[in-house]
Amino acid sequence: MDDLYLILKNVTRKKLRLFLTLFATFIAFMIYGTLMAFQAAFDSGVELSADDRLIVVNKVNFTQPLPISYMNRIRTTEGVVESVHMNWFGGYYQDPQNFLPMFAVEQDTLLRVYPEIVMPEAQKKAWLQNRQGLLVGESTAARFGWKVGDRVPISSNIFSRKSGGQTWEFDIEAIYKGADPQFDTTSLYFHYKYFDEARTFGADMIGFVGIRTADPKLNEQVIRDIDSQFANSFFETETVPEKAFNKAFIEQLGNITLIITFVVLAAFFIILVIVGNSMALAIRERTAEIAVMKTLGFPSGRIFRMVLGESLLIALIGGGLGVLASVGLSAAITAALPTLPPLILQPEIILKAAGYILLLGLVTGILPALSALRLNIVTALAR
Repeated sequence: MDDLYLILKNVTRKKLRLFLTLFATFIAFMIYGTLMAFQAAFDSGVELSADDRLIVVNKVNFTQPLPISYMNRIRTTEGVVESVHMNWFGGYYQDPQNFLPMFAVEQDTLLRVYPEIVMPEAQKKAWLQNRQGLLVGESTAARFGWKVGDRVPISSNIFSRKSGGQTWEFDIEAIYKGADPQFDTTSLYFHYKYFDEARTFGADMIGFVGIRTADPKLNEQVIRDIDSQFANSFFETETVPEKAFNKAFIEQLGNITLIITFVVLAAFFIILVIVGNSMALAIRERTAEIAVMKTLGFPSGRIFRMVLGESLLIALIGGGLGVLASVGLSAAITAALPTLPPLILQPEIILKAAGYILLLGLVTGILPALSALRLNIVTALAR
């Protein structure tokens, strides 16, 4: 008799129990896949950071400004290939709840420091030439239904205009996407000169500077040279690798990795208890049947493999469906919350999930399988 046939018959014997066990496994792996996609999205800012890129900020705090006059000295530092200064704008569209990560930038060098910002050449040229031009990420454009050629009013919760009010007019000249699918396309960029001449305070000050070095091996020397130039000045600098800067920025939201780890561990612990208890109960109910099978000549090793196969089959079906559902759920979340980076289940996440599915099947099935392996025929029939 075919072992797979017997496994299927035993698994489907108690249909309600099978459904509940599969549902619990399904939920656990759907949570796992979705949370791993969240973590990958939050970590993408760190993972996609260039090794040859540095960030220069005010030593007191990265929210404090730096004089724009620092740019000439930074650019002439040995090992610096290109640099761009940026200023946080604090923008929102129509309602303060429609927050926009928006920066006033040195438009001529932005794309040389950040080549992963990709757009059609014609749009790039139009944005560079228009003083009020706005460069918009494709996720933000999709969020508000913006398109190239639109003129949009954007307000700032920080900066007001000399002409009055805190609303600034922009022409959408370009919509960019990322060179990597997980690149964050929520940010907006506009010309620093337009911003600097119109704002009521902070003229000739910038927020931070992005730098590309000739070689990542020169990073430490460039960091020392830049910071030593401005030591003991009114605006001392702190230069750090882009990875470290992005990681520190994300950590302000809290330890996302730790939170996700605890949630996943809790889900897996619950599923281990549920599936393990279901398998143990199923074998106890079939003690006499297993004894009869051994009496009829079924080897103990074969029975061991069949019981373990039941556990693996349940884990594979429930876990596989859960991972598949997490792909759809991640896509739905990305569409519903365009302010987040794209949630994508990378191949390594799926491979890890497959490993955990197999591990779950083995862990929850090994004890019942060993129990069936060691079952004494006489003792079992006597029960």
